Amino acid sequence: MNPERYSRTMPGTFLLAAGLAAVMIVGPACTRSGLDVTDPDESGLSQSHLQRLNHVLNAAVVRRDFPGAVVLVGRKDKVVYREAFGDSRWVPDRREMKADMIFDLASLTKPIATATSIMILVERGEVSLQEKVRDYVPEFAPWMDENGRPGEEARLWHLLTHTSGLPPYTDAAQAAAALGRPASTAALAALIARLPKTNPPGAEFHYSCLGYITLAHILTRITGETVAEFAEKNIFKPLGMSDTFFLPPEDVREQCVETQVYDGQPLQGIVHDPLAALQGGVSGNAGLFSTADDLAVFAQMILGQGTYKKKRILGPLAVERMTSVYPGAAGSGRGLGWDLASPLASNRGELFGPASFGHTGYTGTSVWIDPESQVFVIFLTNRIHPDDTGRVIAMRSRVANLVAASIVKK
Repeated sequence: MNPERYSRTMPGTFLLAAGLAAVMIVGPACTRSGLDVTDPDESGLSQSHLQRLNHVLNAAVVRRDFPGAVVLVGRKDKVVYREAFGDSRWVPDRREMKADMIFDLASLTKPIATATSIMILVERGEVSLQEKVRDYVPEFAPWMDENGRPGEEARLWHLLTHTSGLPPYTDAAQAAAALGRPASTAALAALIARLPKTNPPGAEFHYSCLGYITLAHILTRITGETVAEFAEKNIFKPLGMSDTFFLPPEDVREQCVETQVYDGQPLQGIVHDPLAALQGGVSGNAGLFSTADDLAVFAQMILGQGTYKKKRILGPLAVERMTSVYPGAAGSGRGLGWDLASPLASNRGELFGPASFGHTGYTGTSVWIDPESQVFVIFLTNRIHPDDTGRVIAMRSRVANLVAASIVKK
């Protein structure tokens, strides 16, 4: 089972128009986020080897693995590669991809918005990760053994590391029938809390969107703000990530990359994830939109141990805890929000070391960051356009390997 595959299917069969995808390549340029751009050779990466990405990505577009992609590679405080490939959509007509377009990030929401926000609260002393989930969600049922005896209580860190015992997902249509549409995050968190648990907390890794919906509810219980409001005020605005938000405003909808097609029209600037959509587009598991440029700013903040251009988001110790395997969840391969060595870490490739980390998103998005080489890779595709049949898992590894192999000076 793919833990990011949800119970949402496209009604009917869509016949894709004939013709190969057009390929557009955009060289390094000034970015809206104010990123510094330089030649790879000046940053210790081989420009000629990085250019192999052009061949690999162009071939993937021609094979129709996905309509288009944006790839951005950076080292330390510089962007060394920034290219767009193929199309942002095939339906209702073709439109070429541009390097500054806005993507539905899907599960990248988890580390970038939700986990970072929770860790800010930890640093402020407003919450401890050792606190029980039930302290904030009284309905949270414990795991029960074969004799009906309750197990230990799940803690907040179990939610962050996907070891709480919550199942991966729940049916959005059934939840809507029970809660109405839109449903409040509080009501959805209470419904999730009552679900039978798959295992005792900490015993097994089950990638769970439900845990991060629960974390967003807990954030609101503590702050009185949604995850969208808190992240905008405490993460995105301080970093100057002006193209990162939940619920893209109308004036930027045309910049958004289209996702799955329903009734002949693609979703554009509207979240694809069913449970996030049920909550009106704001959720702890999905719903965030952003560009490669803004994600590069976030990656530089993480590499800067929580600081970017004198703007401090997190302290070094919080970053270290987030980006190293959490002691209580060693078998999961997960940090507090980030993936280091779980079965889902395809975007690591085979060359980046064990200290590197990242995350993926169901729509075809991914980020990988290597603190040893100070290199980050942002690979964004629209693989679910038009009918959720695109392929990107193997390509994530190939892109990571190409970038890692381009490093000629450590």
